[in-house]
Amino acid sequence: MEGLIVVVSVGAAVVAGNALAPILRLPVPLTQVLLGFLVAFIPGLEHLGMPHEVVLMLFLPALLFWESLTTSKNAIRRDLRGILITSTVFVVATAFAVAWIASSLGIPWAAALILGAAVAPPDATAAAALAKGLPQRQFMLLKAESLTNDGTALVVYAIAVGIALGGHYTPWDITRMALVSFLGGILVGILMAAVAYPVLSRLRDPIVLNMALIVTPYAAYLTAEQIHASGVLAVVVAGLIISAFSNRLSTPESRTQAEHAWPLATSLLNGALFLLIGVETQSLVFRFQPAELLALAGIAVAVAVTLVVSRFLFLQLTVMIIRSLDRRPEQRQRRMSYRARLVSGVSAFRGAVSLAIALSIPLTMNDGSPFPYRDEVVLIAALAIIIGIAVQGPLLPKVIAWA
Repeated sequence: MEGLIVVVSVGAAVVAGNALAPILRLPVPLTQVLLGFLVAFIPGLEHLGMPHEVVLMLFLPALLFWESLTTSKNAIRRDLRGILITSTVFVVATAFAVAWIASSLGIPWAAALILGAAVAPPDATAAAALAKGLPQRQFMLLKAESLTNDGTALVVYAIAVGIALGGHYTPWDITRMALVSFLGGILVGILMAAVAYPVLSRLRDPIVLNMALIVTPYAAYLTAEQIHASGVLAVVVAGLIISAFSNRLSTPESRTQAEHAWPLATSLLNGALFLLIGVETQSLVFRFQPAELLALAGIAVAVAVTLVVSRFLFLQLTVMIIRSLDRRPEQRQRRMSYRARLVSGVSAFRGAVSLAIALSIPLTMNDGSPFPYRDEVVLIAALAIIIGIAVQGPLLPKVIAWA
């Protein structure tokens, strides 16, 4: 019965959030977060929440798979270089920029680097929910980047946690972890698409075909995680390949069914994730004294500002380097103005994936003592996510209009 109460409460809150957002003139994700904060006060729902494994393994594969199915392959091909740079180098640079800011404000370096790894990658589901007003090219670029950057963030996170637990990593160790994560995820994605292709091509019943399609991202994610590769990349690669051959693998009836079922399912999952952010924030807020909470909120504001500023500066620097090295006419045609880069800086939102990464911090050290600054890091990450949604969300349309 308790499980049913949770399901009904979450479902009702997701519906209420979608209904109230236009009335309150707030972004839907922000409304869901606020409702999650309030829901956690209801007797019997004080401990409502989900383990980080549920977010990463139950919610994420389906959401990323649908986003990869609806991402333009031509856009990825045209701007592949920029996507690779922002999903790898930029994530690492952002993690260290956030870590430097947080450590200068009193968070120990090891915990600050974990925080940086958690909030560094822009979130694909948050972008899909909040950045729909972007010009088509920038929206597709942001989606493509957000679909591939979690692998980098998880490698940085694993190294940061290992260092905090007393581990030591050589350059070869870091290179090996990155190669296993990226190449392993890509190979698993290709393998899953190769396995799914003959199965999907032989199915003609729309319901059975879509059921097989739903299973595919979970099989890809599970297989990749078993070999310590990036489950995110495996899901995305499988989705992109299947999308490229969708006309051969589906029927008009199955496509019509999918075009209605997937948006509904992903909207429910997205709403539940934003609700979770509010619930987790509420559960953490009351663990701190008012003075401590105010200090942590100040750090969260600094982190949120750092995420926007570092992205804009990184894009500026990257463009300068590319322009100095590549002067081909086609490269000049793809150039964006500094106004467009400012839009890109404001449109990168963090979401439930960042919170899930933060929540996956171990509870204890190797000697059994509590993991230092774990609650502080999780709360700062949650507040930074909320600040981004609350400030960047309403600000983005104005920045787009100015640009």
